[in-house]
Amino acid sequence: MITHLALDGVLEGALGLGIDVVDTAAGLAGDIPGGLLRQRVVSLDGSPVRSGGRRLIGVDTETPLGSVEFGTGDVLVIPGPSAASEARVDELLARLETVRAVEIIRRAADSGATVAASCSATFVLAATGLLSGRAATTTWWLAPLFARRFPDVTVCADRMVVDSGEVLTAGAAFAHADLLLTLVARLGGGALAEQVARYLVLDARMSQSRYMVLEHLRATDPVVRAVQQHVHANLNRQLSLDELARAAAVSPRTLARRIRDRLGVSPTEYVHRLRVGQAATLLTTTRESVDAIAGAVGYADPAAFRRIYRRHTGETPTATRTRAAEST
Repeated sequence: MITHLALDGVLEGALGLGIDVVDTAAGLAGDIPGGLLRQRVVSLDGSPVRSGGRRLIGVDTETPLGSVEFGTGDVLVIPGPSAASEARVDELLARLETVRAVEIIRRAADSGATVAASCSATFVLAATGLLSGRAATTTWWLAPLFARRFPDVTVCADRMVVDSGEVLTAGAAFAHADLLLTLVARLGGGALAEQVARYLVLDARMSQSRYMVLEHLRATDPVVRAVQQHVHANLNRQLSLDELARAAAVSPRTLARRIRDRLGVSPTEYVHRLRVGQAATLLTTTRESVDAIAGAVGYADPAAFRRIYRRHTGETPTATRTRAAEST
């Protein structure tokens, strides 16, 4: 049984996507009542909840979550409530409802259930301690906050989904679809998950990187902004940490700390993202060859550029160009 927990403020799109993925999988698989792909929507107290848009969300049972029996083979899925800023995350984690949810989620896991969460719900899952010593992902712009709050969790901010066995996490709200596809693959096989993805026209997205728009982060920090400006002014050549620190008027150590605190990555990774971002722009707006674009954004070795580009975007440079051409 797949149980979707709707917390107050739940994002309707994420909850709806999760339900649709499972319904589609059950239909395609011919899953009989009582089969692996049964699902239900529950709340903490058995009553309807308000979504992030303040609309009333019904539940399938009046049984409170704390009275639901979980066991091996069951899955508890938590779509994220609306919490797009540090202040909203603080508010979410301070709620009495969240404190109750944390205890119930922990008990479900202790009973053998798999627990999965996306977006801001990953903070609720981390608060249970179930992610301690494991890798996890979360909404990409909240990744630095997640890393500070839960230093014993390895944050993989670029990943759409991180499967750590008994617990799974996913990134921003619509990565909830990727999370449920991962669960469908586990319950019904990879072929079924691929069929569902095709049926619902869900693209294969292993990475959040190509969705990471860093402008709002740069604008809030003069050091990060200075680095960005210096990199863009010198895209075609290699830059040392010392040079970047001089451009930002700070020490190399301070630079590394500021970028890690603000963006959750090292200075080297940030420079790669800036170069890859410019490369993506050139791939979709010019007819320059991939090798020429690699050189233009600072990579003397085209093969290394292709590896780095794929790591950061989840696709090859050629795939980016093809996808852009098909969308015009």
